[in-house]
Amino acid sequence: MTGDSRPLAVFDLDNTLADTAHRQHFLERRPRDWDAFFGAAPDDPPLVEGVAMCRSAAEECQVVYLTGRPERCRRDTLEWLAAQGLPEGPLHMRRHRDRRPARVTKVEALRRLAAGREVRMLVDDDGLVCDAAEAAGFPVVRAHWATPSGALEEAQEREGRT
Repeated sequence: MTGDSRPLAVFDLDNTLADTAHRQHFLERRPRDWDAFFGAAPDDPPLVEGVAMCRSAAEECQVVYLTGRPERCRRDTLEWLAAQGLPEGPLHMRRHRDRRPARVTKVEALRRLAAGREVRMLVDDDGLVCDAAEAAGFPVVRAHWATPSGALEEAQEREGRT
């Protein structure tokens, strides 16, 4: 990271900052159409509550983005963050072929981040991620402002895809 010594505010993307409702149908069919699901991400509308919280957190913290999106989506994701006027910050994405549950990969990333800095908060919509982060001692804000998606929850937990 940079020479910034402020605490970290860690934000999830899908259904925390970005409204994925318009692309959920790609996960509701069998087989799931992952290419189309991620390909539609640049068209996600922002979630006002999450965006406002992220901007507010940036007044005291360095913002870090932690997503289960695969690394191949990096360019589109960075462009989306910039288009929303969100603070710049490191973007941590799922490594290629890493299919572990989000509750595992995200807590692992939080521990790496916390090795050198205070993690002031994790903001995430995934209840299992939030539970695991709290159990590991991290302060959590549960993002309840998006419409929950059973298909997305299953993808995060069982398929390790987002």
